[in-house]
Amino acid sequence: MSNFFTDLVSQLKDEDTKILSDGGASAEYSGCIDTGSYALNAVLSGSIYGGVPNNKVTAFAGESSTGKTFFVLGIVKQFLDANPEGGVIYFDTEAAVTKNMMESRGVDTKRVVISEPDTIQKFRHTALQIIEKYQAQPEAKRKPMIMVLDSLGQLSSTKEMEDTAEGKETKDMTKSQILKATFRVLNLKLAKIGVPLLVTNHVYDVVGAYIPMKEMSGGSGLKYTASTIVYLSKRKDKDGTEVVGNIVRAKLHKSRLTKENTQVEVKITYRTGLDRYYGLLEIAEKYDIIKKVSTRYELPDGTKVFGKSINEDPEKYYTKEILNAIDEACKKEFLYGQDGDVHGSNEEEVVEEEA
Repeated sequence: MSNFFTDLVSQLKDEDTKILSDGGASAEYSGCIDTGSYALNAVLSGSIYGGVPNNKVTAFAGESSTGKTFFVLGIVKQFLDANPEGGVIYFDTEAAVTKNMMESRGVDTKRVVISEPDTIQKFRHTALQIIEKYQAQPEAKRKPMIMVLDSLGQLSSTKEMEDTAEGKETKDMTKSQILKATFRVLNLKLAKIGVPLLVTNHVYDVVGAYIPMKEMSGGSGLKYTASTIVYLSKRKDKDGTEVVGNIVRAKLHKSRLTKENTQVEVKITYRTGLDRYYGLLEIAEKYDIIKKVSTRYELPDGTKVFGKSINEDPEKYYTKEILNAIDEACKKEFLYGQDGDVHGSNEEEVVEEEA
């Protein structure tokens, strides 16, 4: 590096301007928060041992009952378990999350602050106050924190609230601009203090589109701000004729960390919840870690078993060596610039089965 540039940075005396190799840029993150699913971790970060970056905005978008809140609560639990002194700021705009619901998922509700803003402006004001108070603490004394907005789609603007109270039916044309300004202000502030923000949002069908497609509600604010946007869709998981849960497809609509349009499937059962191992078998087969031989799978030690046996008792078959091999395969499958043979198309959409 030329002395001019190092001298320039020194002369500016601006804490927000620095030589990148010296570290400290807000874009850098020190780790990930486990989602509870190896496959979901992989598509989000390129590693089954990764997950949601710990200082980025991550959005989960989908239609009703596709698991948006379910995944967010799972990440919250993993965050609190990994950070015994950490806390959660949970913005609940749908009055949907209860104390019992969180506790049934293993969340320590003593470390959850719940806020119920009814407008975008109230959410922004409260979030900024929290950020300022958090940032005012000496950095060494800051406890780990995560923020959740569940959901963006339910937030009104102040104008919309006032118009509704007055009986006006005019459409609020300011909402998307307010949302864009809100995320523009929050994004860099959160990155600088190392606080991740999880956002759930609704999607709708784009009317008149040549190819059927979904779009997030709320305009372009979240779309531009989020580092990762995951679109969720589902189909029923059946044992014979009995519905035992759902298979949720998570597709990367946007990602700055892994390949866009890649996708995985995860399983949520009514009896045991999120299956940590589901989705790994397809990756293991694709990269010849576990080989398909006729109707069975051949493990590295030569043992042949049915896929159903692996899925029903994954801890028996997914040894540390196999998991590490799958992790290496996931780097090729999901990270940019990796030498991997990726087969098939990721453009296929899942159509939810009719109830």
